[in-house]
Amino acid sequence: MDRYRIMVIDDEKIVGDMAKMSLEQEGYIVETFLNAEPALVRLKEEKFDVVVTDLKMKGIDGMEVLRTVKRLYPETRVIMITAFANLDAAIEALRGDVHDFFPKPVKIKELKASIQRALSKQK
Repeated sequence: MDRYRIMVIDDEKIVGDMAKMSLEQEGYIVETFLNAEPALVRLKEEKFDVVVTDLKMKGIDGMEVLRTVKRLYPETRVIMITAFANLDAAIEALRGDVHDFFPKPVKIKELKASIQRALSKQK
C-alpha cells in the first residue's frame, strides 16, 4: 500500500510538530515547514496528497500556497487553518477550491477526519 504524503505549513512550530507526530502515528508521511518559500520549492520536487497550510504567514500566504498547489497538482487537496478566521477569508479560500477551512486552535481529531475525507475523494 502506498503511504500518503502530507505537507504541513505553519509559522507556529508547535502546530507543525503536533500535526507531524499525530499524523505519522496514522501511517502518513509528513513534512513540515515554518514558511511557504521552502515548502513551495519542495512541492516542485515531490507531489503531496494533502497540503495543510496556515492562511496568514510572513511572505507567501496560504492563498498563494493554494494557488500554487492547484496549478501544479489540481488533484491535491488543500486544508486551510487560521487564527484570523473571518467570512471573507473563508469565502476566498472556498472559491480557490480549498478542501476544508479550520479556525485555530485546530483540533487534531478534526484535522485527521478532514484529511481522511480529502484522501477518500482522490481515489
